Amino acid sequence: MSHLKNINAFSVKGRHFVFNGEPFVIRCGEVHYSRVPKEYWRHRLELARAMGLNTVCVYLFWNYHEESYGVFNFSGDKDVASFCSLAHELGLWVILRPGPYSCAEWDFGGLPAYLLRDPHIQLRCSYPGFLRPAQRYLKEVAKQLVPHQVSHGGNILMIQIENEYGVYGNDKKYLDSLRKTLRASGFNVPFFRCDWANPAQLVPGTMDETEERIVTVANFGSKAPENIQALAKAYPENPRMCGEYWMGWFDWFGHPRNGKEAEDGEKNLADLDWMLAEDVSFSLYMFHGGTTFGFYPGANNDGGKRYDPYVSNYDFFAPVDEQGGTRPKFYKFRDRISKHLKQELPEPPAPIPVITIPRFNLTESAPLLDFPTQTHAAIAPVTMEMYDQSHGCILYRTDLKGRAAGTAELRVKEVHDYALVYLNGRRIGTLNRHLHQTTLSLTIPDGGPAVLDILVEAMGRVNFGPSMRDEVKGITNRVEYGWLTLFDWEIKNYPLDAKNLASVAFKPGPLPAGQPGFYRGTFSVQETGDTFLDLRGWGKGYVWVNDRLLGRYWFVGPQQTLYLPGVWLKPGLNTITVLDLHGDSTIQSVAGLDHSILDEVNVSEA
Repeated sequence: MSHLKNINAFSVKGRHFVFNGEPFVIRCGEVHYSRVPKEYWRHRLELARAMGLNTVCVYLFWNYHEESYGVFNFSGDKDVASFCSLAHELGLWVILRPGPYSCAEWDFGGLPAYLLRDPHIQLRCSYPGFLRPAQRYLKEVAKQLVPHQVSHGGNILMIQIENEYGVYGNDKKYLDSLRKTLRASGFNVPFFRCDWANPAQLVPGTMDETEERIVTVANFGSKAPENIQALAKAYPENPRMCGEYWMGWFDWFGHPRNGKEAEDGEKNLADLDWMLAEDVSFSLYMFHGGTTFGFYPGANNDGGKRYDPYVSNYDFFAPVDEQGGTRPKFYKFRDRISKHLKQELPEPPAPIPVITIPRFNLTESAPLLDFPTQTHAAIAPVTMEMYDQSHGCILYRTDLKGRAAGTAELRVKEVHDYALVYLNGRRIGTLNRHLHQTTLSLTIPDGGPAVLDILVEAMGRVNFGPSMRDEVKGITNRVEYGWLTLFDWEIKNYPLDAKNLASVAFKPGPLPAGQPGFYRGTFSVQETGDTFLDLRGWGKGYVWVNDRLLGRYWFVGPQQTLYLPGVWLKPGLNTITVLDLHGDSTIQSVAGLDHSILDEVNVSEA
């Protein structure tokens, strides 16, 4: 049973959070239910309690719950109300970060892709085409979570309005509209907002003009005394809290791992000691990062310089790793918190079992471009979103027959995000947005067919900064060949969803080299357990096990394995499907390892 008291006495008074009339210090860690299988929620929350935390902080991602316009899903792994109830049962408070914008290295910062169907869209502001669906979403969240507030006998202490708005915009009417929507929907616990500790970001996103007090907290990953001092200077009557204490960093394809210097936690300990001694509230980002399964990893644009799509792993060098294992920093933090509280802490739960799977072959295949899908005629290229497609691939086909034979430059303006270009079914090159590639040399043969295919894969949408509104997928403008602009296209959609995959017609044997396609195989396990699928030797694509999309792989690294939770396996026969876009794989086999490979980069493609 929970030891939390069912009282509605959490508030903000002066420089303190107050609970039941006494100052209250929040010892929090970020855990995203969307990045952890539901069956493992209890294990991760028990770890949080065992490290001495009294609160967990959680993002909600709008596009995770509204995958199709107007259709909301809060069931199964998306049942955030059950996550809060379980935390309550285990004696943990909850801080809620519902968005509508979240960031968190999640596709489009959590915003739904259908917003981009509006060519005039303005994000994160009072523009009606954004604000109205955002308000509708928040009302749906309220239906799930209003009963879980501490004021209703639950465990939700505080709710964040938007996220790090001071580094994005200055539409305070928009922020107040969100506040009013949340209040009108039944949320009555304190609200807060967060920004980087730099005063240049803390102040612009302020909500001081509203009719109620909104607490400001600061985000940082080092120099806690200096950053909390900056917060106190900007808001002298504000509780002192680090809203995100960064425990590591995120990773993207073609780049070595980030944040390794924080692996053992030594650089974090001094800050933790100081915050504990000074009664500064904090939330560790991340306490447990988990995995961004499916199509949900986002992307960075490095201040507009280049496009960096994230890997599926969201380990973040947190105290609890991707699979739920404990790092040395977990025990160092646990020891410091225990000494500060002058009490023994609960023992950590037993580790989740890990298994290996001997290498097995994928014996069936099917060409990606052969199975039935929606086909459209268009004068010029059209992006995915205009066909209500959010993820996957899209094919652009035109016939160059009748053009003068010869060689000229093919220019694609521009590819979002990775294109494979074919002439008469033979791949002639690739275009990688990350590398700013937009041109190829194209030779049209003398006589005969000249069918040009451009297969575009959508990777993660940028989740931070003003360029988010430009994150349509596919070919975003036009295609030129020499001095000609190419018109008259046939466009095919490959959203790679469950319905799409069910129509794949597999046949025995491999595909011809260079052809994008699916490979299917089976493997058996006597007992289930977590494992890491070894994708080394494959090119670029996606992996499904028992119809669950684990994520993307790409030989460039740094991630070379995909985490497969044991609860998604079944004793006996299991099915795996691999989509390889390159079709140049040196193997058509997979093995399950007892460890992850997260820092192996092919430097030639970095």
